[in-house]
Amino acid sequence: MSDSFQQLDLRTDLCESLARFGIARPTAIQTEAIPVVMQGRDLIARSHTGTGKTLAYLAPIMHTIDMETKEPQAVIIVPTQELGVQIAAEIEKFGADLGIRGLALIGGAAIGRQIEKLRSHPQIVVGTPGRLEELIRMRKLKMHKVRTIVADEADQLFKLGSVKELESVIASARRDRQLLFFSATMPEEVRKTARRWMKEPVVLDADPEIKTAATIEHLLFVCGEREKHDTLRRLIRMFDPKRALVFVNDLDRIAEVASKLRYSGLAAEALYGDAPKKERANLLSRFRRGKVQVLVATDLAARGLDIEDLTHVFHFEPAIDPDHYVHRAGRTGRMGQSGMSVSIATEKELFIIRKFEAALGIKIQRKEMYKGALIDPEERPKAQDRGRERIGLRKRPDQPLEQAKSAAIAEPLRAKTAQIASVRSKGKPAERERDRKNKGAPRWLKEKAKQSNQQRP
Repeated sequence: MSDSFQQLDLRTDLCESLARFGIARPTAIQTEAIPVVMQGRDLIARSHTGTGKTLAYLAPIMHTIDMETKEPQAVIIVPTQELGVQIAAEIEKFGADLGIRGLALIGGAAIGRQIEKLRSHPQIVVGTPGRLEELIRMRKLKMHKVRTIVADEADQLFKLGSVKELESVIASARRDRQLLFFSATMPEEVRKTARRWMKEPVVLDADPEIKTAATIEHLLFVCGEREKHDTLRRLIRMFDPKRALVFVNDLDRIAEVASKLRYSGLAAEALYGDAPKKERANLLSRFRRGKVQVLVATDLAARGLDIEDLTHVFHFEPAIDPDHYVHRAGRTGRMGQSGMSVSIATEKELFIIRKFEAALGIKIQRKEMYKGALIDPEERPKAQDRGRERIGLRKRPDQPLEQAKSAAIAEPLRAKTAQIASVRSKGKPAERERDRKNKGAPRWLKEKAKQSNQQRP
């Protein structure tokens, strides 16, 4: 692995721009991918989430930008609006001082404004497949100068049924264009199709035996289906994360889970994939600023999200397959930071967790909550011991258990009887005890009690 971006022969001003944001040493995937991209080769690259894949293709693209050309020179295709906005923000952050401009062209936004912004001559365009194809068809997005096309989160583009739009965008570019496929998971179907569109692609599989970041701790809590909401609430209270994501499988459950968390006093909101762009952007902004602690979302809604200080991911329901688990867990533990992936499952769902362990080569540790702490299941006191603890049972080694139980129950009764006898034997204290018990009673009841006491011999 290279010690600096200068060793990868990136232009000096770009290296300085990266350094200003504390990015000085390339990651493994960046070290491997940047030279390949700079050579103009086609590339299929897989690396687990949070390893810097975006910069692995963005840095060499920015390095080769021709500042004299007024047309887009690179197109980055993404599956979700948020990922597109995030990448456009990265281009703005690293390229502003270099004169490099980026533009997000995503579905759900006003197409008229996007057409207007294309007149500002962005060199790099980031967009969702449908909107890119639409603008190309309208001849508003010109592809004749595009040298590089990137399919980010390539596997998700295929799962969302965007293959036709993706192929249409690729076909609209020049024949000698460069094609780059990046993702944390790269199924064989995606690899096959990519090879069909590419010319002798380089295949990079960074850490093929490692599917999730080593800095992520994987935990499992088992409960009944009806106990899941309460278990989730207790876990969030116990870990108290600065920011957390809760994943559910069905869109219909997002509102239910979010509302129950809010009812328990947590700052939780629902993130919907089909919500208006402005509404989603506002919610994510509040999440980043710490106004919202917990976001509840489906896999699609949270795909590609890169949120700083997101320390915990909770799986309210197990992911549908190992690849989805990888992408969920990868929202935390990014770029060497520590993170925690917490699964909540029923006994019937345990086989799914075991499949994930086998497929991903990880250990998902089963834990329990006991008195505000995490323990292993075998550390939990047995029911018999907990019963003794509740009644304050102190059994001598030579004392029969039944005798110890009788003594534990009888002792408090003897003490209470002695206390009552003592109060009755003392006159005035007894009156005070009655007054204490009558405190708050209606006036007529107090008067009646007083008369009764006066008549007593």
